[in-house]
Parts: sequence; structure tokens; C-alpha cells
Amino acid sequence: MPGETISKKGAIVVEAMDVYEDERKVVEKIHESRGRIEHELGKVIVGQKDATEQLLISLFAGGHCLITGAPGLAKTLLVRTIAQIFHLKFQRIQFTPDLMPADVTGTEILEDAGDGRRRMQFVKGPIFAQVILADEINRTPPKTQAALLEAMQEHQVTAAGVRYPLEEPFFVLATQNPIELEGTYPLPEAQLDRFMFNVVVDYLPEDDEVEVVKRTTSKQRETIEPLFDGPDVLAFHELVRRVPVAEDLVRKAVRIAALSRPGPNAPAFVNEWVSFGAGLRAAQSLVLGAKARALLRGRFHVTLDDLLALVHPTLRHRILLGYRAEADGVNVDAVIDRLLEHARGARG
Repeated sequence: MPGETISKKGAIVVEAMDVYEDERKVVEKIHESRGRIEHELGKVIVGQKDATEQLLISLFAGGHCLITGAPGLAKTLLVRTIAQIFHLKFQRIQFTPDLMPADVTGTEILEDAGDGRRRMQFVKGPIFAQVILADEINRTPPKTQAALLEAMQEHQVTAAGVRYPLEEPFFVLATQNPIELEGTYPLPEAQLDRFMFNVVVDYLPEDDEVEVVKRTTSKQRETIEPLFDGPDVLAFHELVRRVPVAEDLVRKAVRIAALSRPGPNAPAFVNEWVSFGAGLRAAQSLVLGAKARALLRGRFHVTLDDLLALVHPTLRHRILLGYRAEADGVNVDAVIDRLLEHARGARG
């Protein structure tokens, strides 16, 4: 009946309005909470605005992060503080050359069942948390590094043929020291690609360093107030996926990633300096990160600025430079700068 059709259409419109209203409330909550997050972080972290924002974006988008920086720049403190703000279970794993895969994932032990028999019991390792800080991940051999692969990709651990799901949300935030190369094992490209961003934590300006020294030598650190919980973070992940993005911006992300790959259609500087470029995951990370960045700014739409602001952390661990780049004194960030200039000058 026509009346029934109109009624159903009206119900659909009302339902769509309800969904939009719910999304608007969540966007407002995220935007309003950004200042509170910055306030809580400011209790223990001085400066590092870009690094902090990139970590938050990866958390809202559900991605893992690689954190690169010299010792003593509060990388561990930053991760622990973010875990406290989001009220997530935190576990720090110190990676060393003698660390075994079972030390990360867990192991089976023989125990007394109580009836005169014995049975194998799986004892969970430190990977069974929600925020994992893999400290100095490049200090452990590839066999142990690979123990993280399944957890990062599938959010589960397999032991003796049994699968153990990890509690959601689940994040791996790995640190590596860029200045000490002796006794380290560089991460393979396949594992690097599973990190959404490579966040660089650099030295602070003098005034900020003075403030750090004053704080750390004069009083106790302030208590961090949790602002969210696990279900909130999972709701953020779902909302990020629903943020609309124009097709030309998606195409721009794909083209930026493709520009980094040597080949007949690549810029001359890429063919000269780059051995391997970014894959499809780079474009996916760019778009997801741009969506999360838009939400943090109180918008439910993505702009070109959102996309371009995340090109460096997205690509710097996915581009492998050749010997010509090293000979010319060119680092990966300089190559990405050139890529951005080329992308801005290209149509589309």
C-alpha cells in the first residue's frame, strides 16, 4: 500500500537522522575531549605536540605505531600516559638479544591436575594486554620479532595449535633507538609495513627542556585521570570507518604511495634514491589517519590538509633508500618532502 511505503520511508529517514545525531554527539565528545587529553598529557609530557597527535590518531584509527627517538626523550612515559588516559591495560616488554618468542606470547607448562595426572597448561605472556610497549624492538632477533606479527595482524596468539584471542582494543607501540646500530636487528620490511605510523620523537627546544628538568627534579608527577575506556576506543574505531572521504582524496593517497615506487612512471629522484617504495597499506593508513585527524578537529569530513599532514609518519618506514641516497647524504624525510612537492604540483 502507498501509505505503508510512505511510512517505511519515513522510518528510514528518522533512523538516518538518529544515526547522524549519534555520530554528531560522538564527534563533539572527541573534539571536546581533545583539550582534556592534552591537559592530562601536559601533566607529565612537555612539548612533542606532533608526536602526541600522531599517536592519538593511530589509537583512534586502530593502528600500531613505531616510535623512533634517542634515549631519554620520554617515549616510554608518553605511551604509558596515553594508556592511563584511555584506561587500557598496559604492558612493557624490554626486548633484548636473548628474549625468546615464548617470553612474549606465553608458554605451556606441565601442572598437576589434582587427580594424580598431569596436563599442559598455557600461561599467557605479556602480549595479553591492550597497549603493548615493545621497548627497543630492534634489539631482539628476527625470530622473536616475528612473534609479534600474528598478534599485530590477527589480534590473536596461537600456541600448540590453540588460538587465544587478545583483548580489544589492542595496540603495539614499539620503540627503536636510531643512534645505536651495534648489536641490533633491523625490522624486516614485512613487519615494518604493519605499523600504521613511524612517529619521530625529537629533542625539545631549550625552554621546554628547562621545564622538563624543573619538573623532574622538584616534585612528584601528577596523577593521570582516565577519560575513556576500552568500549569508548572501540566506538571511536567504528566511527572513524564511517567518516566519508571524497574519491579524489582517496586517489591522491594512492598516487602518493605509488609515486614512492621506482619505475618508468616514477620521478627521477625516486629512481635515483629509492630501492623499494610504499605498498597499498600506506594508502590505507593515510586515509584512515586522515579520517581520525578530522574527528579530532571536530569535523565529520576529510580535507586535503588531513591527508598531507600524515604523509611523513606514514611513509618514512615504508621507503627503503638505496646506496645513492646514502652517498648523496639524503635521508627518507628529504625524499618524502620531494614527493609532497611533486604531488602538490601534479593534477588530481
